[in-house]
Formats: sequence, structure tokens, C-alpha cells
Amino acid sequence: MSVSVRIPTILRTYTGGQAEVPAEGGTLSEVIESLEKNHPGIAARVLDDTGKLRRFVNVYVNDDDVRFFEGLQTPTPDGAGVSIIPAVAGGAGA
Repeated sequence: MSVSVRIPTILRTYTGGQAEVPAEGGTLSEVIESLEKNHPGIAARVLDDTGKLRRFVNVYVNDDDVRFFEGLQTPTPDGAGVSIIPAVAGGAGA
């Protein structure tokens, strides 16, 4: 399955500055493997040392947060859009 992955600015050094790149895979895990194959180093920024999604990285398949679905096993149908979004830390001061 071919999908389009939207890359946040902070990770574009791995994609040669591209904001969106193609990847292959029927699950999010396979898509990340495809990204790593074509853009070495990017998987380590998305996955932790145990191979799970990093706590402060949000990933969406189409508009669905994968944490509320099947995580790395979330299906990525042909033509889907995958978005990698770093969580924003901080809060309002009083």
C-alpha cells in the first residue's frame, strides 16, 4: 500500500527538506520501516528504544490518532495520509 507521510519541520533534515514523502506499507509499523529505508535516522526520532511510538510524538492515519486505534498495527490503506506531529509541551502561565 502506498501512503503519503507528512513530515514535521523538525524531522525534515531526514527527508532532504521535503514536507511530504511517499512510503509503503499496510500497517503503520511497515510505513515507518519504509520511511527508515528511504530516510535513515527518522525511525529513531519516532520510535523509542523498545520500538514503541515515542511518548511525545503523535501519529495520525488520515485523521485518526493511532494511540486510540491499534498503535503501530493501525492499518494504512492505499492512498492514506499519515501525519507525524511532535507534541507541544508547556502550558499557560498565571
